[in-house]
Amino acid sequence: MAYDPFKSDSSDMTLSAPPSASDYLQDSIFRFFALFCALSIILLVAYIIIELGSQAWPAVQQHGIGFITGTTWDVNQSEFGVLPEIWGTLYSSLLALLIGGILGVAIAIFLTQDFMPAKLSVSFRTIIELLAAIPSVVYGLWGIYVLIPLLRPGANWLHEHLGWFPFFGTELSGPGLAPAALVLAIMILPTVAAISADAFRRIPYKIKEAAFGMGATKWEVILKVMLPTASSGILAGLVLGFGRALGETMALAMLIGNMNNISISLFAPANTLASLLASTFPEASQIEIEALMYAALVLLLITFLVNIGGLMIQQMTMRKFEGKS
Repeated sequence: MAYDPFKSDSSDMTLSAPPSASDYLQDSIFRFFALFCALSIILLVAYIIIELGSQAWPAVQQHGIGFITGTTWDVNQSEFGVLPEIWGTLYSSLLALLIGGILGVAIAIFLTQDFMPAKLSVSFRTIIELLAAIPSVVYGLWGIYVLIPLLRPGANWLHEHLGWFPFFGTELSGPGLAPAALVLAIMILPTVAAISADAFRRIPYKIKEAAFGMGATKWEVILKVMLPTASSGILAGLVLGFGRALGETMALAMLIGNMNNISISLFAPANTLASLLASTFPEASQIEIEALMYAALVLLLITFLVNIGGLMIQQMTMRKFEGKS
């Protein structure tokens, strides 16, 4: 009798067979569950928008676009405007993204491009990722008792000698944009570094070998080959970090000063939409709650626009550097 490699020695059961009815059923259940999870996310976002919109609608009708362009938040006069908060949200987040983005990408390069042994690189990466586990209120306390006293002498010296420059136009008397932005940069650093490092690791090693084979130096390989190839992943990390900075609440409420102020100075106090919501909501009246819900809608819209813009830039980068359509 000829040996059949598709049959077991102990039984006539074949090792391969067409899908059974049970397999089709399990596959259908998994597909349905996956589709349900995807749709539930869309429905959840729609529910959040509808719920916020319904509670904010009286304020939208009363204040209209003037709510976004106004600069005064006065409950007694029923006058509400969030332009200073929008400015503070975007300004502090962009500063944090500039600092944390540069440091995060630099750390990713340092951890993935053979600057240290692999085991030591894993240890460094674990330490950096642990920064994400620190509660934001701890960052806020550290900023108040350590960072602000550390920055104040240098900030006041810059104001005294370079006060004509808009970025140093005020003194750092206490909470302000600079300490808030630095703390935000530290908070988004693990996200940017981890996602950027994963983007570098996904690049096939043959690409690096080919660049070295053509005579490129190590830094030429990193700057001209690895960075462009990993750019889509790096941009994804930057967008996620920017989103984290836009929505940060407690640390900014403790460090930014909570003042309706529009200033380009790095040392001036300011306010953000998230800190406005956190500090005002517990004692708000019904009229103020409606205005706060309007502010929450504005913050949600800014977050959506940032993510859409980030995805568009990421797609353009993937088409340019990775040849993906």
